[in-house]
This record gives sequence, structure tokens and C-alpha cells, in this order.
Amino acid sequence: MNENEKLILNLIKENPFISQQELSDKVGLSRPAVANIISGLVKKEYVQGKAYVLNEQNPIVCIGGANIDRKFHVTDKLVQGTSNPVTSESSIGGVARNVAENLGRIGEDVLLLTTSGNDAEWQHIADLSSPFMNVDYVEKISSEATGSYTALLDQDGNMTMGLADMSVYDKITPEFMIKNTYLLNKSKCIIADLNCPKETLEFLCSYAEKKQIKLVLIAVSGPKMNRLPNNLHAVDWLILNKDEVESYVGKEAHSELELQSYMSEIKSLGVSNLIVTSGKEKIFYVGTEGQHEFQVKAVDRVVDVTGAGDAFTSALIYGWLKSYDIEQIVNLARANASKTIKTSYTVRQDLDRKQLIKDMEEIK
Repeated sequence: MNENEKLILNLIKENPFISQQELSDKVGLSRPAVANIISGLVKKEYVQGKAYVLNEQNPIVCIGGANIDRKFHVTDKLVQGTSNPVTSESSIGGVARNVAENLGRIGEDVLLLTTSGNDAEWQHIADLSSPFMNVDYVEKISSEATGSYTALLDQDGNMTMGLADMSVYDKITPEFMIKNTYLLNKSKCIIADLNCPKETLEFLCSYAEKKQIKLVLIAVSGPKMNRLPNNLHAVDWLILNKDEVESYVGKEAHSELELQSYMSEIKSLGVSNLIVTSGKEKIFYVGTEGQHEFQVKAVDRVVDVTGAGDAFTSALIYGWLKSYDIEQIVNLARANASKTIKTSYTVRQDLDRKQLIKDMEEIK
């Protein structure tokens, strides 16, 4: 063990109920750095991770996708039926995982609850994610492959084909949730994406309503909008984009008025707060703070839009949990999204609580 590991282990021995934030304050390291050291102590079997983590106070529980994302760039004209030279890159992603990392970087206690393969891909995701969230409760299934998304891009950067291997998330069943209700009970908020099966989302709605736990649902794509529960009375926030709204109602919105009428249809399912983004256009909100429209300011330099939606969602949730008003919440969300697309990272590396507040002040 190094000196920091020894110091933290001794503090845990003195007080097994000590929180990561208390450890952070005592040793002078950031909470994510402390979480990373604890994860190392768990792997080395100095600390039994699950027993220790249960002493943490009210984590945000993120449920859903944690993928390996791969991009293959064709270097010449794509020729069907033969071998094509490519360059490739990979990163870790998944809506629930990306939101969890954003929130972890901001300084929240976050726990990821999902299913994965028992493979090198999951280990890679776990290694890069564990500094920002707890991954001890992810269920590894040997018969499944860790979720992955592969995009084939042509010479101009346009996607010619996307391949999604997401069957492992079918194992996020109501039974899986029941096994982990002791985690749900401790949560300050549950965030679930629509990679989860519909029956699981329905279970979470019922459970959150019964236990009075805050609940946020996040869409992941138009085709998966058919997983949205029919009763959303337990849902505090539903976060969608324009395409997902159109997929749900089965009609294209040719005007803002039509889009707002489709939002009213979804709002009638009982959700407390509904927010819809429309790319470079406006942000539409209807909920407990009335009905609002927010302009989207143009970003002068776009590097990569990947992860912008997850950055928007996580900052929105952070602002809501801090009881900000709707304008402040949306400004936080816009700031985090606009800063993220100026980087090549799915989750920007300079994100922390102070930086996010500073970014919000700038965007105002």
C-alpha cells in the first residue's frame, strides 16, 4: 500500500461508518480521489466494498447503460462485400454511466446499478468509472457481453451503419431491482434510462411512489420510447429531445405549437416536470414552475457533440436537487452541455462543482 492508502485504511478501521466526504476532509484529497483509493483497497481485499459502501449517505443511484463505444472511420471510399481500411477509436459511454460520471465529477455520491458481461470490456469501463461512482453492485453475467455500440463512418464523417449490442440490459429486470431495494431505499434520487425494459421502469415508478423517492427518467433514442411507462405520476423529471417526442406520438412536429401540443400529451401521463431539447433551437419546459421556453446560444467551436445530452441532463438534475429555480437549472444544464461539446471527451475533464457554477454565471 502507498501512504494515502494506509492513511485511509486506518481512518476506516477507526470509524467503519466514516463517509467518503469525511475522509476527503481529513486527508485533504478530493472525494473522487478518495473513492478511487477505496476502490483500490477493495480490489486488494483490505476493505469489503459492499459492507463499506452501505455506510455512505444517500447516493444518487443511476440505472441503465454502461457501454463500450467504438468508431471505425473508413479511410477511402467504402466498398461493400470486401475488406476496407479503417482507423478506429473507442471510449466508454452509456447514458446512465455518463450521467453518473458527470455527477461524480461535480462532487455527488453516485452508485451505478446495471448489468454487464464478465469480460475485459466491463473491467475497462469499471477501471475508468470507479473514481467517480460506485460500481460494486453491477451484476456481471458470464453468458452475456458487455453493452457496446459500434459506428461505421464514411470519409466525410457521416455514419453509414450503427451496431448496438445491448441485450445485456434485458437482464435489468424487476427481480434484479428487488434484490437491490436496500440500495434504492437509501438513495437521494433514482435516475433510470430507457435502456431498461419497460416492466423494470414500471416497477421503479411504483416503488419510487410507494417509498417517496425522487425519480428521473431519461430517454436514449426514438425507438426506445416505446419503453416509457403509461403512468408517470411518480416521475419528477422526464428528459427528452424533439426526435424522441416525435417517436412517442408517431408524428413529426412541423412547428413549435405542434411540439408543445405533443409535450402536453406526454405531460398528461402524470410527470411533474418535462423538458425537451431541440438541438440548436429552443429548450421547452412544462412543469411545476409553469411553461417556459429558453433560447440555445450558438457555440463558437464544436469539437464533438457526443455526450452533450448527458452533460445537460446531469447538470439539470444537480440544479434541481439543490433546489435552484427553473432558469438557474436550465442555465446549469446549458453551460455543461456547451462546454462539453468544445472538448473531444464524452464527459469533460475539467468538470467540478466550482467550475460548473462559474460556467453557469458566464452563460447568463
